[in-house]
Amino acid sequence: MPAAASEMLVGASSDFLTRFSPFNRMEPEALEFLAERATLAFHARGSEILTPEMGQPTHFHIVQRGKVQARQLGPASVTDYAAMTLGPGECFPIGAISAQRPSTNAYVAVEDSFVFQLPAEDFLKLMQMSPVFHVFCTQYIASLLNQSRQQLQSTFAQRAAEQQTMTTPLGQLVKKAPIFVTPDSSIRAALEKMSEMRIGCIVITDADQKPLGILTQSDLLPRVVLPGIDLQRPIGDVMTATPHVMSASDSAYDAALEMATHGVRHLLVVDSEGRLKGVVSERDLFTLQRIGLRQIRSSIEGADDLEALQRASRDIRQLALNLIAQGIGAEQLTQFISALNDALTCRIIDLARAKHDLYGIDYAWLAFGSEGRHEQTLSSDQDNGIIYACPEGADQAALKSRLLACAKEVNENLAACGFPLCKGNIMASNPELCLTLDEWKGRFGDWIREPDPQALLNATIFFDYRVLCGNERLGDQLRAWLNRTAKAYSNFLRLMASNALQVAPPLGRIRDFVVEDDGTIDLKKSGARLFVDVARILALRADVASSSTVQRLRQAGTRMGMPAEEIAALIDGFHFIQLLRLRAQHLDTEHDAPGDNRIDPDTLNELDRRILKEAFRQARKLQLRLKLDYQL
Repeated sequence: MPAAASEMLVGASSDFLTRFSPFNRMEPEALEFLAERATLAFHARGSEILTPEMGQPTHFHIVQRGKVQARQLGPASVTDYAAMTLGPGECFPIGAISAQRPSTNAYVAVEDSFVFQLPAEDFLKLMQMSPVFHVFCTQYIASLLNQSRQQLQSTFAQRAAEQQTMTTPLGQLVKKAPIFVTPDSSIRAALEKMSEMRIGCIVITDADQKPLGILTQSDLLPRVVLPGIDLQRPIGDVMTATPHVMSASDSAYDAALEMATHGVRHLLVVDSEGRLKGVVSERDLFTLQRIGLRQIRSSIEGADDLEALQRASRDIRQLALNLIAQGIGAEQLTQFISALNDALTCRIIDLARAKHDLYGIDYAWLAFGSEGRHEQTLSSDQDNGIIYACPEGADQAALKSRLLACAKEVNENLAACGFPLCKGNIMASNPELCLTLDEWKGRFGDWIREPDPQALLNATIFFDYRVLCGNERLGDQLRAWLNRTAKAYSNFLRLMASNALQVAPPLGRIRDFVVEDDGTIDLKKSGARLFVDVARILALRADVASSSTVQRLRQAGTRMGMPAEEIAALIDGFHFIQLLRLRAQHLDTEHDAPGDNRIDPDTLNELDRRILKEAFRQARKLQLRLKLDYQL
């Protein structure tokens, strides 16, 4: 081929590639290398481009024109296989070619397609040449996580067969044009419209169609019928103002979490301009699900005895497994579990408070450990305490005695609902953990100023707290004081860092993983803890108020100047380890049962082994940052 023609082809390839990520951010020499070595191949409609039977891939592919369908092969799932369509600029098979193994997917041209082909050896060279391309490929863990969740769905296919996908954007769930009235419309007119349209709620908007309020059927009896309200009055007088609003781009699991947290049945969906797009109900999200979020929440709120709360606790575990079956990610799943367990705990506390006549006492119930971090799995024991305020002139000993009696009943009822009593007595019924704000400051201050091994261990438990119910201001005041004090004692943070480095990621030099004598890895001690411990230290350094590991990494990492892609990779790694822990904990497993955080890596499929290995590499990077920061 003449040199001029060759240069034109290379230029055309470069122009095309720079329209897509990550090629639009690649270094010029790396992009030139790719454009020079990639050749354009034609694949007729219906032809197979790559299948597992073809063995180890010989080329890296980038779709230039047309469409290629990636079909996940293996055990039958709900639709016999999971499939996604790749269009221009998308590439494959990153995981298989990086790991030098056969692809787990079949790639088929669904229409006449042109695809760039880069030889496998040049792909590996490109990864070495280009940091941007290397980051893209190593961050492919996020896409691999999606594939892993799809495989997990097939494992739970029987339970998930008719369940709605929770990753669907809310905008896609809205099937009907929005029905609304203005606040000056009469109540009668609004009710007539509800009857005519056969809807369970009516939205009230302003002239620009931006939501102002909502009125539901359940509002009618207490607000309109029983008070005998004149139906000619404006509906603005009886509507619920400031309704719960979500964006059309938010997902179904975001909506479900909002419903679980606030105990609502309807959410208003708005477009990017804030205009009403429609209404999503709890029925829309869970019509095909045996146990719904609202049903569990309602059963908790209406429970007036221990037996009803025990049934709700069992339903929470069943719902969690149903959500796993739908492919929900670990972060959202642990938030679901925490939100419902919070509601359960608060109801237990409310019943105990009424029995012990504690109304009017200024207190906050604290959750420590995994519950304090919003990271409860299906296997968590109790870790809790109390902050309280003693009014001037009151008998503190008598007040504390009443709080402890109530706390003991709460702890016992939580245990009856499947949350074992803490073996270390880290519970609100322990007098050492039922303290005033000043007493908690004194306790935390002692650990920071004299950080012996026990003090450091205490910090890893108690510094991960949040107010579960009661006066949140007490918890906020303690957090502000804690962050300010910890930053002032650099030796304390250095010793915490040293402590966090005592456990290394279980990666082997020859074998993929270092396992214990029984051939397993403890994903709590040797997995999640690696991220949790470092995130706690970063949060104290960067004055982050959140107790969540993921939020600590996001907020502290950003404040410390960590690249966004590096933070995202760390979080993906942590999420995958959490997901494996959840998968290991089944419905018939008791909370905190022996071995429920252990996994035999040899039982993992090839995809999950690779992701786990990458997750441990991310933990090692995080520890290395800590080691360099503190010169350990």
